[in-house]
Amino acid sequence: MTDDVFPDRNMDHLDKIRWIIEEQGWAAEPVPAVEEPEPQPSYTYTIGFEPTFGSPEVVIIGLRPVAARGLLGIIADQHRAGVSLPVGQLFSGLLDGDLRCCLLDVDPVECGGMFPSLDLINEGGEYRMQQFVWPDRRGWLPWEEHYEERLRLAQPIIGTWS
Repeated sequence: MTDDVFPDRNMDHLDKIRWIIEEQGWAAEPVPAVEEPEPQPSYTYTIGFEPTFGSPEVVIIGLRPVAARGLLGIIADQHRAGVSLPVGQLFSGLLDGDLRCCLLDVDPVECGGMFPSLDLINEGGEYRMQQFVWPDRRGWLPWEEHYEERLRLAQPIIGTWS
């Protein structure tokens, strides 16, 4: 018996995602930062929230994949418990220290190609997407005056208020 998490290490990437969704209900897809032709921060997005929970997929921009995966897991747990998180408004209770955060609607068409594995899994079909917006250490959000300046480029806002 092996402790390997994947049944076949030589699986195609999309087959691995499908297998993870089958086992866990959803998968997190990290996308590394790029410097050229234009700098873009790293981000992680879900695949499977829509079919598993009936909720939009979620993207987190600017956090390391392990941190983003943890937050996405917390959001998945809320969906699994039947909790409906507010969209387009600030809320607290999800993050340590009761820090405020926000979910914003994202237009996947306007984001053209940001979610390639999701596009392939959905075979080009439509899906809903939301951006989880996280605060800086002091609790400020990107559109607030006191938000840490160095983080503004790390977490661009691609979502819109409902």
